[in-house]
Amino acid sequence: MTHLSISEWGKVKIGLGHESFSDDQAKALLSAAREHPCANKHGTNILIDRRTYLYAQQVVGVIAAKGCSLEILPKVDPNAAEPDQKQSRIQLIEMLDIAYKLNLSEGRQSALATQNKTLLEIFIRIFADKLSDQVKRGLARNYIECEDDLPALRGRLNVTRQFTINAVRPDRLSCRFDQLDCDTPLMRIMAAAVIFLKRHSKNHDTRRKLNELHTMLADIPIMPISKLPWGKVHINRSNLRWENLFNLAKLLLNKQWQTTRSDRNEPDGVTLLFPMNDLFEAYIAALLRRTLAPKGIDVIEQGGRKYCLGDYTGKHIEDGTVFQTKPDIILRRGGKDLAIIDIKWKQLSSDILNKKHGISQSDVYQLMAYARIYDSKELMLLYPETPNNKCGTRKDYGMAAGPERLSIATIDISQSPNEVQKRLKALCEIYLEAQT
Repeated sequence: MTHLSISEWGKVKIGLGHESFSDDQAKALLSAAREHPCANKHGTNILIDRRTYLYAQQVVGVIAAKGCSLEILPKVDPNAAEPDQKQSRIQLIEMLDIAYKLNLSEGRQSALATQNKTLLEIFIRIFADKLSDQVKRGLARNYIECEDDLPALRGRLNVTRQFTINAVRPDRLSCRFDQLDCDTPLMRIMAAAVIFLKRHSKNHDTRRKLNELHTMLADIPIMPISKLPWGKVHINRSNLRWENLFNLAKLLLNKQWQTTRSDRNEPDGVTLLFPMNDLFEAYIAALLRRTLAPKGIDVIEQGGRKYCLGDYTGKHIEDGTVFQTKPDIILRRGGKDLAIIDIKWKQLSSDILNKKHGISQSDVYQLMAYARIYDSKELMLLYPETPNNKCGTRKDYGMAAGPERLSIATIDISQSPNEVQKRLKALCEIYLEAQT
């Protein structure tokens, strides 16, 4: 089994020798990349074949194929010649943890990441540990309606059946009652996850723990991954302690991020990939939500959905009908849109003489359209900052022929989530002053 790790935009050699994939392995990895849900038609947004090298693009995670796997880690510091893979892996797990509400143990994930375990193996072990803890506390159960003929009344009397079928059996009462049952959609997902992950874990201790869980969940019917009842799971007060495990199972099994190429006898492994721009956006949105919720401000991801154009009437058009918009983040309070933030996972220019700061012209046009359609006077383009550089508002621009402000800002995500949250709070306070 050949396993290699690189950073996004990095490359790995094709050929013979150490730290390289064979031609067959490279073809298998390219095929796995093409089959992933986030891939374009040829998978070139994930991996590019340059004959002697495979080049990673702007995705992170694990690509697995027969006899090999490639781990792609975020490149938080573009100036680092050789990024610290263990630190990058911790950073990636931390971002996934916050972005997708996994509530992982910080100490646990750091300890696993420093043991030269892959991203997938770390998540499998965390899932096994957390599931074991919850199962020991008791399985999640729901009430189901049952009917039975009993010697004593339980629940409600089924009058129709009692005076027809049981008319000649006065020793039996036809009862309808609710009974707690562990065969629930949530537990079916947990049982299926155990079976699935047991086949793909390479760690002996993890497989042993998953085998124990398989025994503990033996009464739960096993369903194919493709038929799992995701939409029937409702997290409420009775099963709230399972919410993080449910989110983790969704991350590991859901087809939004994962594909599996395997047969029963020789599993190829799991391809688990995340577009880095989407992950960065979800991470920032989650931290903004923590920061702004106490102020009564809602953080709306990929919302708005207003249209740019409508039929021309010669009069003022309130709403369009074509060319739908989808801002990355809208800050809203009391039904009013306060600000719009567009998030870009790319580095700004470090050239202080560059008046445009390396900002794409199309990104500016996009924010100008948002200002018009959403009647927002406060807009922001938010970029990652190189570690150890000063982050915050780099430049405030005014829009021609209007009072709108477009702020260009950066954030250093190599810092702890608490520190990132503080910086985001400072950014929001600066450009939301106009709204107070």
